[in-house]
Amino acid sequence: MKLLVCVKQVPDSETHLFMNKEESWVSHENNTAFRMNRFDEFALEEALLIRERIPRDEKAVIHALSVGPARIGLTLKKAMAMGADEGIHILVEQEHYMSPFDTASLIASYAKNMGYDLILTGVMAEDDMHCLVGQFIAEILAYPCVTSVIHQEFIDDGNKLYVEREVETGRRICLQLNPPAVLTIQSGINTPRYPSLSNVMRAKDQEIITIDAKKLLALEKREKLVSLSYPEPSLKGMFLEGTPREKAGALLRILHEKSFI
Repeated sequence: MKLLVCVKQVPDSETHLFMNKEESWVSHENNTAFRMNRFDEFALEEALLIRERIPRDEKAVIHALSVGPARIGLTLKKAMAMGADEGIHILVEQEHYMSPFDTASLIASYAKNMGYDLILTGVMAEDDMHCLVGQFIAEILAYPCVTSVIHQEFIDDGNKLYVEREVETGRRICLQLNPPAVLTIQSGINTPRYPSLSNVMRAKDQEIITIDAKKLLALEKREKLVSLSYPEPSLKGMFLEGTPREKAGALLRILHEKSFI
C-alpha cells in the first residue's frame, strides 16, 4: 500500500508578515519562523496509524509531499521525523501567490502514475484558509474524495475504504469508497505524535527528493492575483484628552448623545 500525505509549510502565528514592495504578495523577515500546517499533522498521523494497522506480512509506504521554495525542506524533514518514509519536494523557486488549483495541479501531475492507494491532506491551510487542494487533486485525477474526515478504515481485505465525515450539529455522514481515493482530514481525528529520536536521526541524514515544478505537466493556471491590500479599519477610535474629571465628563456626554444611557 502506498500513501501520499500532502503537507504545507506555514508561517508561525506569532510571525509578522507584510506586503512586498510591488504589493503583489506577502513577504516575511529573514528570521521568520515556519512550521508544518497543523491540519496536515493530523493527516500525517492518520497515515501512520493506517500503516500500524496493516498486518506485518504486508508493507505500507508513506510519502510526504510539499510544494514551495527551498525552505520547505525543513517541514519535510519534520514529516520524516514523525515517521514518513520519504520526503518529496516540488520546488517552486519564486515565492508568489499559488491558488489551490495551481498547487493541486502540480501534486496531481506528480502523483498520477505513482500508484498511490490513498492521498491525504489536512482539511484546510492555516495561512490562507483555503479548503480546496484535496478536492482539486481528486477532481484532476478522477478519484473519489471525502472532506472533513473524522474516521476512516480499510475494510474487505483492503479493497474498500469506510469513511465518516463530520457535518453540522455533530452528525456524521458514512461512506464507502473504492481506492484510490483522496481524503481531507479533520482536526481532532487523532493526536499527532512527537518525533522519536531514531526517526529524527534518520530524517537528518536522509535526502529529500526534489522535483522542479517546471518539469511537471501541470494544468494551465485558472486564477490570477489582481490586487493585494490591507483590510480597511471598520471603526475609528476617539481619544479623550484632559484631566480624569474632564475625560469622565466628555465620556458621559458622548454616551448621552448616542442614547446609551
